[in-house]
Amino acid sequence: MKDLIRLNTSLTEKVESQLNEQIRIEAASSAHYLAMASWCDINGYENSADYFYKQSEEERAHMLKIFKYVNDVGGHAISPVVSEIRQEYGSFKEIFEIALENEIAVSKSINNLVDVCYKEKDHSTINFLQWFLEEQREEEYVARRCLELFDVIGEETQGKYMIDKEIPRITYGGE
Repeated sequence: MKDLIRLNTSLTEKVESQLNEQIRIEAASSAHYLAMASWCDINGYENSADYFYKQSEEERAHMLKIFKYVNDVGGHAISPVVSEIRQEYGSFKEIFEIALENEIAVSKSINNLVDVCYKEKDHSTINFLQWFLEEQREEEYVARRCLELFDVIGEETQGKYMIDKEIPRITYGGE
């Protein structure tokens, strides 16, 4: 009976496949941020560690939101395998460079997913993804602002300490 119920879905195979790929990307992002949080923690950047722990939780929440959507509309969400997560970083600044690159890559992936949905005429999924498009704009903004601190404050003397203190104050649009 379950198979018959799952046949009644508005998702095309292509959209479902792309949504499952996005689930994998969000899970990998969560794992990357968790590794970054650990690196910051063991290197004395407590505020940045908290920031990355929060980012990890948010990415996992994004993954679950998509996961549940796929199942709710009659598709089959696949629990992702996440491996090869980098654990070591060359510098405090490098972590924030990688974080910004990651957010840009996630934004591109979601935009590509929306393009697939347009081609497949899946307007319901496009509507669902609008929240993610806005969320990614915010995520990129915050990641960019964090990285800009390295240029504004500098890393000399107490610069890294000051950057770590400023990280929790950065929000989207000054919220």
